[in-house]
Amino acid sequence: VLLHELGLDEPLVTPLRERFLQPLMALLYPDCGGGWLDSHRAFVVKYAPGQDRELGCHYDNAELTLNVALGKAFTGGALYFGGLFQAPSALTSTVSPDQTPRPLEVEHMVGQGILHRGGQLHGARPLGTGERWNLVVWLRASAVRNRLCPMCCRKPDLVDDEGFGDGFTREEPTTVDVCALT
Repeated sequence: VLLHELGLDEPLVTPLRERFLQPLMALLYPDCGGGWLDSHRAFVVKYAPGQDRELGCHYDNAELTLNVALGKAFTGGALYFGGLFQAPSALTSTVSPDQTPRPLEVEHMVGQGILHRGGQLHGARPLGTGERWNLVVWLRASAVRNRLCPMCCRKPDLVDDEGFGDGFTREEPTTVDVCALT
């Protein structure tokens, strides 16, 4: 479920990003856009028996990611983290958790969130029992992604789009000349 489709971007996710996540990410991740977060994509995912029970190794279309376990009782479903994504060569076209010798596993606990780089290879182990609902917020910095697309590792060709446009902007944000206003 995309939160912007429910009308929750402006009243919930944008203030969360601007007031809380932006200052924290600027301190924790200044080298990968933490200080310039200007857009996001937020969604809720559900893992349950008979439905999606796991998620294979991948990286996110974001500079930084917040993943919060919202609820329900569950067992299993640990998150695992490997190295940072590197653009695939002509010989490889998929991402594999085997790209790191020992992925770090983290038990996801209801009410707790995990912050990580979007380019961090990660996935979710199979759910054992119950249901797990997660809030995922992809945090984006156009100042970073306008130079290099995090998905294809090339300079992007920008096109007009509604909303945040996957975090790209056609122009850098403008500044106001205070002297011209007086």
